[in-house]
Amino acid sequence: MRISQLAALTGVSARALRHYEDRGLLVPERDRSGYRVYTESDIARVAQIRAMIAAGLGTGTIRRYLDCARSGEHGVSLEMCPDLRAELDALARRLDAEVASLRKTRQRLSALASAR
Repeated sequence: MRISQLAALTGVSARALRHYEDRGLLVPERDRSGYRVYTESDIARVAQIRAMIAAGLGTGTIRRYLDCARSGEHGVSLEMCPDLRAELDALARRLDAEVASLRKTRQRLSALASAR
């Protein structure tokens, strides 16, 4: 299938698919004219990429661990390994720190708003 077909089937823009290719996340075949040719397995691959992006992973991390992604009837999951677990834990800690910072900012904003 061509890029426009994959985009329609996955709900991802052709521009995003080209970005995934640039980052090494998708590797389509090329026909004699140089057009990208995608397979049915690329549909699942795009779903895996999108799920990992939605979870806050960057494309570099996704590239390292995309082979750990599994698609099933309950969505996308990851097979854990020590390096992946460490990266996910580090991301969770960063998110916790950001949430704590936002809470403090929200408290300061409330204090300013209620001050007379």
